Amino acid sequence: MSERDATEEFLQSLPEIKPGQSFQFGCHPRVSCFNVCCADLNLVLTPYDVLRLRLGIGLSSEQLLETHTKLGEFPDTGFPALHLKMDGSPLKLCPFVSPAGCTLYPDRPAACRTYPIGRATRLCREGELSKNGLVEQYFLVQETHCLGFQESDSWTVEEWAADQELATYNLASDRYTLLMAKQKLRGQKIEPRQATMVLLALYQLERFREFIGQMNLFSRLQLTAEEQERILADDEATLDFAYDWLELVLYGANERLKPVGK
Repeated sequence: MSERDATEEFLQSLPEIKPGQSFQFGCHPRVSCFNVCCADLNLVLTPYDVLRLRLGIGLSSEQLLETHTKLGEFPDTGFPALHLKMDGSPLKLCPFVSPAGCTLYPDRPAACRTYPIGRATRLCREGELSKNGLVEQYFLVQETHCLGFQESDSWTVEEWAADQELATYNLASDRYTLLMAKQKLRGQKIEPRQATMVLLALYQLERFREFIGQMNLFSRLQLTAEEQERILADDEATLDFAYDWLELVLYGANERLKPVGK
C-alpha cells in the first residue's frame, strides 16, 4: 500500500465531519499539550507549502530542499514526495517550532492548518458535484494526547477552513492530486527523468524559470506578453504555469495551455 493510500485509509477510519457539523477545539499556549503535536512528524510538503515556507524563511528553493526536506516518492505514481525533516534532537522536533509556538505561523504548511481535521479527496464520479474534479471529505483527528478538544471554541469545517486560510492551500494541493490521479489511471509510475522534471517545475521555481528561458518554452505556447511577464515575475504564477505545462507534457493536453499552431 502506498503512503498516500495508507493516509486515505487512516482518514476513512476516523469519524467524518459533515458540512455544517460542529466540533470543539482550541490550540494556544495555555493548553498544556501546546507544541506536543509539532514533533516526530511524517509531514508531506506540497509544492505550495514549499513556496510559502521558503519565502517565510528567506531561502532559495534549493536551500530549503537541502536543509529542511527529505526526498522520496509516492510508490504508486513515482511522483516526488517531499517530507519535512525533523531536527536532530531526541524529540525530533519540527525545525520551525519554538516554546512560543510556530516561528513561521503565517506560512505554515497545509497539514498544520488543517489539524485537527483531516481532508481526503477522490476523483468525482459521474453525476457528482465538484469544484475541480475532486470530491472532498473531512474527518476529525482526535488524538489522545491532544487536550485542545477540551476547549470551548466551536467550529464547523467551513469556519475552521476560513480561519486557517485553507482555500488557497487546498486548491494548490488538489492540482498535484489531479496530476497524480492521471498517472494512477495509467497503472504505472512515471519515468525517473519525468520525476526529475516534476521536481524541477513544482519545487524549484527559480531553476524552472531559468529552464523556461533556456528552452525558449514561451515561443512554443500561446501566451500573451502579459502572461509571460507574470509567470517570470510571480512565484504563484510560475507554479500555476508549471502545473499546466506538466499536464501538457505528461498527458498531452491542458485546458488553459495551448501549443502554438493548435
